[in-house]
Amino acid sequence: MYFFVPLQKISQYKMLQDKTPQRTSIAQLGEFGLIDHLTKNFDVKQPSTLKSIGDDAAVLDFKDKKAVISTDLLIEGVHFDLSYMPLKHLGYKAVVVNVSDICAMNAIPTQITVSVAVSNRFPLEALEELFDGIALAAKFYNVDVIGGDTTSSQKGLILSITAIGEANEEDIVYRNGAKETDLLVVTGDLGSAYMGLQVLEREKQVFQVNPNNQPDLDAYTYLIERQLKPEARHDIRDLFSKLEVKPTAMIDISDGLSSEILHICKQSKVGCNLYEEKLPLDPQLINVCEEFNIDSTTVALNGGEDYELLFTIALEDFDKIKANPNFTVIGHMTQEGEGCHLITRANTKIELKARGWNALEE
Repeated sequence: MYFFVPLQKISQYKMLQDKTPQRTSIAQLGEFGLIDHLTKNFDVKQPSTLKSIGDDAAVLDFKDKKAVISTDLLIEGVHFDLSYMPLKHLGYKAVVVNVSDICAMNAIPTQITVSVAVSNRFPLEALEELFDGIALAAKFYNVDVIGGDTTSSQKGLILSITAIGEANEEDIVYRNGAKETDLLVVTGDLGSAYMGLQVLEREKQVFQVNPNNQPDLDAYTYLIERQLKPEARHDIRDLFSKLEVKPTAMIDISDGLSSEILHICKQSKVGCNLYEEKLPLDPQLINVCEEFNIDSTTVALNGGEDYELLFTIALEDFDKIKANPNFTVIGHMTQEGEGCHLITRANTKIELKARGWNALEE
């Protein structure tokens, strides 16, 4: 269920959210008062959380399990644009980005820490909205918020979340386990988040030219939701267990399918053949790609931010997953010397290159 702002009503934000009914200065609370205010509704649910917020450090007890930890940094103007990204959605998405990394290890997310740097243009009410989104995601993914940090920023909003998870050692899946002849499989569909971003960027430009021209986004609901409110595939771990399948390698799709495939190939020392006709594309994506005159295959390969899981399985496990609607077999692994290729619909073999998101590009 889409439980934030209905996407067909997003025009009410007037793209640039300039209406704030109340502005409480953060300086009035001070750092510790701000922390107490923003974290007062976070409950501890995980038995491994012995001590959460309120001391010099959190205390966790995983007993016989292995801890899995991942961190992501989100910076205003680099990773998000607040002219069309509501703060509540941003808080939710920031948690998803990190939980997805834990899921990609075939582990269970259990705790997160949240660190925020803000400039003085953000009142307390803005941070409350951000933390409302964080709290909703924490509740949905059943993770405890156990600490973090707050400070000032001269560059707008900076948000860093660290996610912690647990798993039995034998259940953890790395990127380096793929073997020749393994099948290459993906969850969900690809490219929709990227096209949602293109729609939002277009509408932002229209708004800047004419603020009275409000967007009609009914035709783009799914794509925009995939951009503003993605979901981590925390359901897949249990599905693997039920199907009695353990991937040989796995990664989440944050930077684009082509980049993620090449990560697996490099670390597993294998090649691959990826088949264009097998790429799972949502019908709305195909229609909007035609509208924007963008090749849908290019979008699926390089778009990023889908937060689906890409994994490899042994050939003998194919019968276990072939009828499952969550999975699509999109290719297979080969000898390392054969390289990594896209097999087009015309049966042409093209070298696969990483053209997805590069965080260090200007």
